[in-house]
Amino acid sequence: MSTVFTKIIRGEIPSYKVAEDDRYYAFLDINPLTEGHTLVVPKQETDYIFDLDDRMLEGMIVFAKRIARKIEQKIACKRVAVVVLGLEVPHAHIHLIPINSEKDVDFHREKLKLSAEEFTRIAESIML
Repeated sequence: MSTVFTKIIRGEIPSYKVAEDDRYYAFLDINPLTEGHTLVVPKQETDYIFDLDDRMLEGMIVFAKRIARKIEQKIACKRVAVVVLGLEVPHAHIHLIPINSEKDVDFHREKLKLSAEEFTRIAESIML
């Protein structure tokens, strides 16, 4: 059975795409901690990030770095946090979260409520 991320990659579920190449896909988290919170996933459906082969993991980090640099240019933040949790969806993924303090990475706090127009504006501003 396909994961929700695989369905997003295939276009079966809509997303606010930020970047895509032949191996990876990046899109805005629809329950963001901060404006610009982006998910980076491999197109290869693999549950655990450390089960990816070295080449795929290396490429994913480099792909994420390009997106993080664009986020830094377009979203007011001190850093872009990189978080790997991997329990909520059984598909390897990296959270890129623009932060101004460590409190911005608290996954237990209330998520932002953004309109479709706000998501679109953010995605277009950081799109590669």
